[in-house]
Order: sequence, then structure tokens, then C-alpha cells
Amino acid sequence: VQLQASGGGLVQPGGSLRLSCAAATSGFILDYKAIAWFRQAPGKGREYVSCISSMDSSTYYADSAKGRFTLAKDNAKNTVYLQINSLKPEDTAVYYCAAGEVCSAVGPYDYWGQGTLVTVSS
Repeated sequence: VQLQASGGGLVQPGGSLRLSCAAATSGFILDYKAIAWFRQAPGKGREYVSCISSMDSSTYYADSAKGRFTLAKDNAKNTVYLQINSLKPEDTAVYYCAAGEVCSAVGPYDYWGQGTLVTVSS
């Protein structure tokens, strides 16, 4: 396992969370990779959320993520963060980070984290 996702939890609608994707293996430099986030809601397929590129840190968002999701990279900590604001019940899902060569909604991504559960409920 090269990536470790964390930061999920139970949050009320309208709340915020910051998910982290860190390198689980020493020497695995996230800045050298495109880092994407996907999510999988209960009973549904995996959905692309966002991606940050390796070269210029350009960010890309699925339509469902625009306006409430923000992706950022901290190279000093070798970590990528996904900030989610104004959370809605439909954001409930397991969130996965993945690493690949380029940002793409369909991949391929070579490495995946184990997922972190976000539950939005009152």
C-alpha cells in the first residue's frame, strides 16, 4: 500500500471535513504523481471527485464537487488534502485517494489508499 487516506468521520449536514492522503511508504513522493480522489456511496459505483496534477498542481473537479471541494498539496508533508465544505447527506461515501501519471476521471491509477468513511447525518 503506497497511500493512506484519513480524516473521515461523522459530520452534520452543512459541516466541513478535511481528508488527507499521505504516502504510506517512505520514498513515495506524491508531488511526482497525479493524485485523485474518488468516492463510493453505499450501493453505488466508484465516482471520480477531483485530481491535482504532478507538474503544476492544476486542480480538476467533477461537476458534483465544484464549489464545495478544494484540493491542495503540501509537499513538505508529502500530503494531499481534500477540503469538503457544506457537506450534504449525499456526500456520504468511502473516499479513496489514488496516484497515477496524469489526472483523469477514468484512470488508470496505479496506487490506491484504503479509503476513509465520510458520513453526513444529523
